[in-house]
Amino acid sequence: MKLTSKLPLVGTTIFTVMSKMALEHNAINLSQGFPNFPVDSLLIDILKLKVSENIHQYNPMAGNPLLLQNISELIQKSYNRNVSPEKEILVTAGATQAIFTTIQALVHSGDEVVILDPSYDCYESPILLADGIPKRIPLDSNFLPDWQLINDTVNAKTRLIITNNPHNPSGKIWTESDVVELETLVQKYPNLLVLSDEVYEYITFENKHISAHERTILHERSIVVSSFGKTFHITGWKIGYLVAPEEIMLEIKKVHQFLVFCVNSVAQSVLADYLPKVDTSKLGEFYQEKRDFFRNGLVNSRFKLLDCEGTYFQLASYAIISNESDIDFTKRLITDFGVAAIPLSVFNADNADHRLIRFCFAKDNLTLTNAMEKLCKI
Repeated sequence: MKLTSKLPLVGTTIFTVMSKMALEHNAINLSQGFPNFPVDSLLIDILKLKVSENIHQYNPMAGNPLLLQNISELIQKSYNRNVSPEKEILVTAGATQAIFTTIQALVHSGDEVVILDPSYDCYESPILLADGIPKRIPLDSNFLPDWQLINDTVNAKTRLIITNNPHNPSGKIWTESDVVELETLVQKYPNLLVLSDEVYEYITFENKHISAHERTILHERSIVVSSFGKTFHITGWKIGYLVAPEEIMLEIKKVHQFLVFCVNSVAQSVLADYLPKVDTSKLGEFYQEKRDFFRNGLVNSRFKLLDCEGTYFQLASYAIISNESDIDFTKRLITDFGVAAIPLSVFNADNADHRLIRFCFAKDNLTLTNAMEKLCKI
């Protein structure tokens, strides 16, 4: 049988490759973005209580009603925005499913979608599956939007612009002027929507990110994606949510019901109880300590660390260490030095290689200490 792939250019992701190599060579894995420390004990206590309750059947398609209500209250508390729990919030099987579902619901054949590179690898494939046209535009040298390039690219056929703020992999946060430029853009093009990937919204440091939730102009034109996995370091639970105006949400729900129908009932019930009892505003402080610990530990290394304003990722230049490609260097970093990282070129459509790599510092201090000792010997 001869099969024609719908995604012929998609192979094994670099995250899988690096984690596999790290395991094979017993290297410290700072590549994939998942924490290795325990989750909040309160969350575990609630889980132990909930699992014995009668909560093991289907939830309503949009989500557990109490969880939807508490998400609405979290958004009100965090961003001073009122959203309808019943009409404007959807619980999803992780942020990736939220993004996939949104694109499948809103992008038609021939529609163009702007992606800002370097970008996470879950953006392009659903566009291609919807027979849309990805338009990948590089960010500027500071990993902020190049508005001249964006304005030259967006046109009447552009259906979506995908934004990621705080930004993975760079850790940068958009400025006020960037958000104003985005508002100007959507006002110029009435059919343009914003898919705002804000999964690291609570992991910010000296300055908070500006959310689409906070901008009235963007409310009716944005789909905002959030992640409980990132916020509460429970990535394996695969649960997130999105917020969109009712008219848009109705279309997203049509796809959602045939993709997963509803999300894990136990996880929803646990998070419904947990949300009112946790202070998300403290999460940035927690990760800032880890960021500073990691950065201070590499002061005497030969790596040049770029600014990290949010997320739990740290970019580093190895330009004075090696002329190798970033892929070759990260592979040798595992085999010769025992630390796994991610090369930045894989986040770019043109594989632009600036000899930058990404470390994940969402690890316990012992793991970070052992990694820093190895990196400082290079």
